[in-house]
Amino acid sequence: MRYKQLDLNLLIALDALLEEKNITKAALRLNFSQSTMSGMLARLRTYFKDKLLVPVGRTMQCTVLGDELAGPVRGILVQIENTIAFRQEFVPHDAQRHFRIATSDYSVSVLLAQLIRRMQNLAPRVTFELMPLLASTSDIVNSGQTDLVVTFEDYASQEQPQEHLLSDTYCCMVWTGNDHVGEWIDIKSFAACGHVTPVFGAFRNYSLDERIFRQYGVERRLQVITPDFESMAEMIVETDLIATIPTRLATIFAKRYAVRLLTPPIALPSLSLCMQWHRSLTEDPGHSWLRSEISALAKTII
Repeated sequence: MRYKQLDLNLLIALDALLEEKNITKAALRLNFSQSTMSGMLARLRTYFKDKLLVPVGRTMQCTVLGDELAGPVRGILVQIENTIAFRQEFVPHDAQRHFRIATSDYSVSVLLAQLIRRMQNLAPRVTFELMPLLASTSDIVNSGQTDLVVTFEDYASQEQPQEHLLSDTYCCMVWTGNDHVGEWIDIKSFAACGHVTPVFGAFRNYSLDERIFRQYGVERRLQVITPDFESMAEMIVETDLIATIPTRLATIFAKRYAVRLLTPPIALPSLSLCMQWHRSLTEDPGHSWLRSEISALAKTII
């Protein structure tokens, strides 16, 4: 199909090229040969009168126009996909559908692992792909590469729909053999200890507790930085390190590791977990069903 002399099939190729910034990877993604993808890029360059992608050293980078086209092209394809797909009645037990959820290990341990177990009987042919939060929530939701993002509300985008799921508090976690810390810890001793903290994604976002401590003027001695919450528990065992971690997750870790939980030396605000999605999916029957299942499950978690 053509629109104003543009073969609309080329938009799919353009989307892949602008995201991958690599002809070979874009070809593999679309199951094309490299020569076919190169030919498509040549046709796109002719149509837009712009190189779109240019070599920089051993990589390729988008031109200014390429960067400007990336978002709108992705939005068009997301809208088309969601307009023509999955509009029939959704029957969970018979449905075949693949859902992609971008999330952290916190959400997996506290909520989503229970969801997957529930789906084994409720919707046995529905499949799930859990993806890491490698970019900002806004970029992930707007890209259309996932069906849902489950994240803390502080990280959520203000541009797309969201729904609150559950709240949590913070606690401190230490190894059971750590005899430098008793049943409680004051702020001076807390600041003097070595700490382990997570940093998330390509943008290296510090955890919310680190931001809060900085606001209070508490400078922790960050001795270990990890990519997720789970590895924090691993790091403190047989050490004198302290981890400040959401309480629901810490309670789960206390059943797996030799750790004990303490009240933080300063009052920390609560955390709120939410799910977020592209507005074009709001009325989709299957997506609406998944959101209702997650919401109902979250209400059962005390």
